[in-house]
Amino acid sequence: MPRRLLPTLVALGCGLLALAWGLVSLQRIFHQEREDARAQMRSRREALAHTAAEAFRQSLARHLEVHIPELHSAVGDPLAPGEGFYLLFRDHQFLPRLTRPRPGTQSPARDTYDLLAQRLKDGAPAGRWDQRLARLRAVEAALTAGDTRGATTLTEDLLRYHSANPLTPAQELPFLLLAVERLKRGPATMPLVRALLREGLPEDFGGFARGAGLQRDLLRDRSHFTQTDFDFLHERIVWLSTTLGEPVDDFIDRATEVGAGMLITPDGLEGPILLGEQWYLEQRGEAMYGIAVDVNALLRPIADDMRARRLFDADGRLRLKPGGPIQPIHAVRLEVDMPQWARAEADIEARYGLKTVLVAVCGFLAVAIFALSLVSQQRKYRYLELKSDFVATVSHELRTPLASIRLLGETLERKLSQSPEVRDYPLRIVQAADGLHFLVENILSFNRIDKGRWKLRTSRMRLEELVNPLRDDLASATTVPLELTTDLGDAELEADPSLLRLLFANLGRNACAYNRRNPVVISIQAQVIPGHFCTVLFKDNGIGIPVAEWENVFQDFYRLTQPGPEVHGSGLGLALCRKIMRLHGGDIQVASSGPEGTTFALTFLEPQQQ
Repeated sequence: MPRRLLPTLVALGCGLLALAWGLVSLQRIFHQEREDARAQMRSRREALAHTAAEAFRQSLARHLEVHIPELHSAVGDPLAPGEGFYLLFRDHQFLPRLTRPRPGTQSPARDTYDLLAQRLKDGAPAGRWDQRLARLRAVEAALTAGDTRGATTLTEDLLRYHSANPLTPAQELPFLLLAVERLKRGPATMPLVRALLREGLPEDFGGFARGAGLQRDLLRDRSHFTQTDFDFLHERIVWLSTTLGEPVDDFIDRATEVGAGMLITPDGLEGPILLGEQWYLEQRGEAMYGIAVDVNALLRPIADDMRARRLFDADGRLRLKPGGPIQPIHAVRLEVDMPQWARAEADIEARYGLKTVLVAVCGFLAVAIFALSLVSQQRKYRYLELKSDFVATVSHELRTPLASIRLLGETLERKLSQSPEVRDYPLRIVQAADGLHFLVENILSFNRIDKGRWKLRTSRMRLEELVNPLRDDLASATTVPLELTTDLGDAELEADPSLLRLLFANLGRNACAYNRRNPVVISIQAQVIPGHFCTVLFKDNGIGIPVAEWENVFQDFYRLTQPGPEVHGSGLGLALCRKIMRLHGGDIQVASSGPEGTTFALTFLEPQQQ
């Protein structure tokens, strides 16, 4: 058989290899399609990200340029907003403003204020303050006398003396604060006194280094005061400004302004940078300019513009790609996020997965077809072999009885009257004819049932009526005595009598053929459960069937090989028995088997019993 299958195996193998090569090539094409689609999407994403990043860089530069005047104003004017600006000039940070007070709980400025107020009240000497206090008393006296012109002249003299003899901030601001408090006269307050609060002194008082007004001076010199002194001076200045009708809102805002502290910038910058995604810094000569940025707020108009140009869909988003605490502007990268791209990528993967599954299914089907082809060819050759064996067996079985009939007939013709030993020849002729008839009947019945051409002609009958003819049927099947016992009771079946007689005849003939005992003993019993089933146990005392062959013996043309003399047969007996049982809706199995004999169990469903 392997040699017969070799051409088929070669042809199928070549076909399978060709199909496998085709499927692998197809899978490579699908893979390349997926990679090309991914590359196209990546290219579009990178192009949009590059365009958005360039617009973002330009937006940062414009944002700083627009706010340069405000930044310069914040550097020159402590009352101008300074939050969000950065200026570093010659290693000195002007912005953001350093708003940390001097450490400690002492209050030298308040102590100075209290001392000067007490000396003005009691007129006691005050050392270094005597010249200032004397001039301040003179101004007060002129104001009390109603001499406005004289008071103005004396005030100028006081301020010029004060400007020519500068003091520390902790001494200067308390004195000026006290001077404004003593010289204020409501709406009639002199302009020079009002200027001490906010506007500052005119330029001709140039010797006075701190002439920008108490509000600005306190904010500028904030780091020279402890928090206690700063709060005290701030409170008094606000009260005086409110009393005299001077603006104080910006002064209060700057006093509560929270500075960013010192910003550490790296040395050797060669271009603008993004610091911590919060500050945009740009070197201009010796100065480092910077501005606080809201990255999302700057990206929003860029995204809107790209939507207006139909480069984005409605759900498209831009975000800054993380790049460390310090990012050179030329290296800043943006990420483009659009749900439609995620859906497109999912579609690409889904299509690729579907194609891969189809390729796998095709491969599986090819392997299955290959296997089925092998099985089909193997069964074909097996069928041909079985057919050949069957033809040889049947030819032998038919030739033997026919030869016997011919020989016996010729001998009977010549010697019947001459020799007494041939008197049994007529009986032997009948037995040989019966064997031939039974073989032909088996073949014809098997063929009709196998082709579905047998039509059941059922009738109700007692099992005893079916078994009684078995003695006559087996009379010519053995040369040794036969003992047949039954225990069937009144069991009845709805069945085809001719088929059941053929079934029991085949079981009986097998029991006689595969038997080495004398006599041959056959026992038939019926076990009935009303309304459910009827089991007929057919037991013999033959040579037995090996356990491994219990199912094989019911195969078509299968003959059991046993040691000892050859047993003739067609291999159709038990196969025909199973077909008859299944035609009646039942089944036949080997219940037990051994050296003492074999028991077959015939199960009939829904028996009829009176």
